[in-house]
Amino acid sequence: MVSELQRLVDAFGARLGRSIAVDDARLKLLAYNAHTGDVDDARIESVMHRGVSTALVAHVSAHGAAQASDVFTLPPCPRIGITMERVGIPIRYDDALLGYVWLIGSDGPVGDRDVELLRESAAQAALVLHRGHLGVDVTRSHARELVRDLIAPDQALRTEAGVALVEEEHAVAGPVAVLVAMVGGEEGEPLAEERRLALELAVDRCRRRLPPSRGLALTRPDHALLLTIWPGARSQVIERHAAELAEVLREKLDAELGLGRAACWVGVGGPRPRLTEALSSYEEARRAAEVARITGTLGHVVAHKQLGVYALLGKLTPDQLAEGIHPGLRPLLANPAHRGLVETLRVYLDHAGDAQRAATALHVHRSTLYKRLHRVEQLTGLRLDVGDDRLAAHLGLKTAELHPRLPASTHAPDMVF
Repeated sequence: MVSELQRLVDAFGARLGRSIAVDDARLKLLAYNAHTGDVDDARIESVMHRGVSTALVAHVSAHGAAQASDVFTLPPCPRIGITMERVGIPIRYDDALLGYVWLIGSDGPVGDRDVELLRESAAQAALVLHRGHLGVDVTRSHARELVRDLIAPDQALRTEAGVALVEEEHAVAGPVAVLVAMVGGEEGEPLAEERRLALELAVDRCRRRLPPSRGLALTRPDHALLLTIWPGARSQVIERHAAELAEVLREKLDAELGLGRAACWVGVGGPRPRLTEALSSYEEARRAAEVARITGTLGHVVAHKQLGVYALLGKLTPDQLAEGIHPGLRPLLANPAHRGLVETLRVYLDHAGDAQRAATALHVHRSTLYKRLHRVEQLTGLRLDVGDDRLAAHLGLKTAELHPRLPASTHAPDMVF
């Protein structure tokens, strides 16, 4: 696309007998010919850095360039390095703004013939840029399909996808670690379009921080993943870099969503030595993000290795989890009237049975704590001075935290509340 644009610029520059340049919609320089007259600092910056300052972008925007439908004039602004007038025309395809064609005022007045050639150059540039955008879209779409196959259950499909990603230069070979980002909502529930777009944009911006072919992104109905590749790096180094990138991703999600940290979570999967093993890291990252979302106690960026017992519980189905809850604890969990007792038990067990610390955390007297715990023992049949019973109670609470809508067990004993 760039070489085709350059040929177009050279051809029209020769016909016009003056300098001509093509920018994309963000004013990034795509092609230009030799300058025939004087240039200002803004043009030098554009040529040297293939980009312009935010002040120059604001100047162009303030004079309605993005809304223009035909040739327009951009006045000088010496404060930002524009000491010469520009004549520009937007490059549009089906009304979509793709960029601009520019002439610089130092080459002399722009006559009617120049204007007609400028319009012609914009029309041809629109075709070139549209084809280029289509090619990029097709390439990205194919890469997303390969990433989808890379985390599919079928081993053969994963192997084929890994080979294709490397052969087609979408990715390099090497160890991988996957990040999964979630925002609001329930697991499996598709996100609203606005949140989905914000999620996609945040993940893509994070991907661009990685070197070419070192990051692959995929947005799914209720989450997005960023697959990172770290050639030659050891596991500890990968874990550190992945954690840093996860923090950046969380910050970008905060900025895009405008909802605060409470609405987004990022899970980090453990490193795997090969691209074709990305599925395992993806599953870990997704589990970490989901556990963080449900429990609300692990933070907003969580590595799978930080999950502790949740890592084990997260592998079980709701039915299996329900069967593992102590039968005396189920009715206590199911009755909203006993939320205070459940919270007391949770705090007591989270503080390793230290009554003083638990009472302080609950803002109650120790005698009140003991009365509540005694009531728990009466209702559940558990003995909190017995190690196995305490373990069963703690696991049961963690399980209920992880799956708050566990199915009721038909084996739960009848109990009086």
